[in-house]
Amino acid sequence: MWNSITNLRLLSPSIPAIVKIILFFSTWIVVWLPAAIVLAIALKWHPPQPLGNKKLPLLAFLYVIVPFILWATSWIENTTFASWGWDWQPAVVISLLGGLGLGIISLVILFGLQLTAGWIELKKGETSTEIGEKNINFWALIFNPASLLTLLLGLWISATEELIFRGCLQTILQQDYSVLMAAAIASFIFAIAHLIWAAKETLPQLPGLWLMGMVLTLARIADNGSLGLAIGIHAAWIWGITTVDTEGAINPTGRAPEWITGIAAKPLAGAAGILLLLATATLLFLTQISVNQR
Repeated sequence: MWNSITNLRLLSPSIPAIVKIILFFSTWIVVWLPAAIVLAIALKWHPPQPLGNKKLPLLAFLYVIVPFILWATSWIENTTFASWGWDWQPAVVISLLGGLGLGIISLVILFGLQLTAGWIELKKGETSTEIGEKNINFWALIFNPASLLTLLLGLWISATEELIFRGCLQTILQQDYSVLMAAAIASFIFAIAHLIWAAKETLPQLPGLWLMGMVLTLARIADNGSLGLAIGIHAAWIWGITTVDTEGAINPTGRAPEWITGIAAKPLAGAAGILLLLATATLLFLTQISVNQR
């Protein structure tokens, strides 16, 4: 077996990028599937039952084995995680924090504009003022154990997904394709991969997920090839949207159609969410131009 892996490393430069991507995901699934079957039996779950809260253990193990699959891939490719944008330099942490800030601000603008327009309303955690107005306690919403746990999970998930899609896949695909085409393919795979867990909910979000992948690729480019900024933005979006959704903080008023606010209250399935992604992409693009002109 070791000889086969060594031969694969020697042949790697001549293997088409698409074939490498297929081998990557095939290996990942083959390694994950036996444990997933055991977990499913232990959780008393089987298709086509909805996953519900049984999704997390299956997803957790899928991501736990990722570093080993990526390490093997980097060895076969004769490269390092640093070439994929994963580095332990202080600048990466600064970029990550900047990405978190940018992602949170973008969500505040998204929900704030919709609240102002009357397209959504505050639903839970409301307190009445002396003049009868209602305000949501956002500090309590954000700084509570469940929300902070969501942030940690968001950082883990975003770091894993960015290393896979904007790091490993993007770099491998660029061996055969332009940066733009590689990003389009990697983002397509990124979007389709979300169908595994909740196909019905994900279908309306596919265009938004694809565009999100493109925006996060632009974030890596704007960050000089580092994944720090992309991880931060991605984590902020996971944290913010999941927290709002879990806490039931907002509710559509019906004054705007679902295709604007988001089908089934999913921002990526609506025009407002798409505009948020385009606005973020524009900001990143202008930042990149500014950096290049210095």
